[in-house]
Formats: sequence, C-alpha cells, structure tokens
Amino acid sequence: MRELGPQDRADTADGWHPAEAVPPVPVRPAASVIVLREGADGPEVFLQHRVSTMDFAAGVAVFPGGRVDQADLGPEVPAGVPGDLLARHAQAWRHTDEAGTVDGARMILAAALREVAEETGAALDPLRLMPWANWITPPGRTRRYDTYFFLTAADAALTLEHRTSEAHRSVWTPVRQALEDEERGQVKLMRPTLTLLRELAALGSAENILARAATERRIEPVRHDR
Repeated sequence: MRELGPQDRADTADGWHPAEAVPPVPVRPAASVIVLREGADGPEVFLQHRVSTMDFAAGVAVFPGGRVDQADLGPEVPAGVPGDLLARHAQAWRHTDEAGTVDGARMILAAALREVAEETGAALDPLRLMPWANWITPPGRTRRYDTYFFLTAADAALTLEHRTSEAHRSVWTPVRQALEDEERGQVKLMRPTLTLLRELAALGSAENILARAATERRIEPVRHDR
C-alpha cells in the first residue's frame, strides 16, 4: 500500500473530509479510463467537467467512468475479450481488493467498457485497455469508491463525444494544460486525478506513457486513512 506524499495531499477541490465528519459508508467498486493521445503540446487526455449539482465530485474534471453496475456482475465475458487478457489483468490487480481474480477483473473491465460507451459513445477495444492505478476514497466522504484506472491509447478511428448529463462539457486537454489550469484555480481536480496527471506529465510523451503501461507493474491500492 503506497502512502500519500506531500504532493498527494495538495489542497484540491474534492473536499475530502476527516473520518469523523460523516458515518461510515460502504466502498463501491468503480472503473475509470484515461484515454490518451499525443497532441501538438504533448500528451492529451479526455476530461469531463462535471456539473456543480452532482452529489459526488461536483464541479471537477474527471476521466470517463463510473461505479460497477448490476449489468457488470454477470459471468459473461465482454465481447472481444480473450480469457488470457482477464488473467493478465487479474495479475496486474493482484494486490487490490476487488480485481485480483479473473471474475473480479472481468467485472471491472466490463464496467469500464460500459461507462465509456455510455458517457462518450465510444466502443473501446478491450485489448488496448491496460491497468494503471487503484485509488480508494478515504473515510469521511458521503460516498466511497474503490476505483480502478485503466489507460488506453486513442487510435485514429476512435471518436469520443460529450454524451453524459453528469458533465457540462467533455474535451481533449493537454496534460500540462490541465495541471496549469488547476494551479491557477481555473479547473478543479480530485486528488486521484491530480496525482495521475502529474504521473503522466513526468513521463513526458504518450509513447513513454504507453511503454510504461505495457510493462509488468505492481499496482498497489492508494488509500488515505487517518
């Protein structure tokens, strides 16, 4: 389990509160996808700017995704997904709470594919989704999620649109611009999004990021426990 460093504790707008502020709530599994491409100003990601009336993560910029739904719990393998892919995903997620088995990996992958299709109209290629990170909402929130982040590269044929009512706009954004906008207070980012964008920026290019994602990685849950 990775401990949060000083930069992870940046005062972002997600409003994570002390554990005693609200009663305990269940932690729900969720999936999110960092869709990446190389742009004129370096790597770009697809961000959704959520409306300010949402109960959770109101007014912040996030990657497409959402919680696991009943439709994701069945035994059926998502179309186009070979069994060995699920085994590789389970191996990558082996230190996590929900996705370290083939059944768990199938559930998380199904949620990622479904959520992105619903929110952007894009049918992602499951073979191109690579496990990247796992963040668990800390105690003290009215909603808590065990979120599994995938990374994928957008090819020339992939078109993502703004289709979700949970956001007022969805746009491709250079990674460094998103960080600069957050620094200036023009964009609000939750702590996981901020940290993941910093990681992407440090790698420098989409090519480097994808090479890193393709390696055998030890993905540890990031928890923020008081």
